[in-house]
Amino acid sequence: MSKKADKAAEQAEGKKAKKGKKGKSSGDGGAGPSVAAHPRASYQVRRAKGWGGIAGFALAGYFSYKAGVPTVDLGLRALIAGIVGYMLAWACAVTVWRHLVLAELRAALEHGTGPDPDLIPARAPEPAQAASPE
Repeated sequence: MSKKADKAAEQAEGKKAKKGKKGKSSGDGGAGPSVAAHPRASYQVRRAKGWGGIAGFALAGYFSYKAGVPTVDLGLRALIAGIVGYMLAWACAVTVWRHLVLAELRAALEHGTGPDPDLIPARAPEPAQAASPE
């Protein structure tokens, strides 16, 4: 290969290495309660997305068929409505579960016990501040 090609390959590898390092250091990821980390929430959000997509597809297909829409347009409308139903169900399910996860955290704190780490990944307790000798 030519020197130009070798130099271009080295620069590309250098850029990839820099991107990888930057992505790992930014943000603190799983520091607080999360809907995605909650086992029941993630399952039910996936389930809601599926049913939302199916319901949107079926309703749009049925109503388009009853309106006498040509088959190609019927299919296109049903697909678009399925996508919209999927996204709408996802947004609603995440909103509901966000409130439920926070309510579970509050209930666990009110009962005097810490949150169950298996159900709700909460922040790690910070070490107690030592009293200064002053």
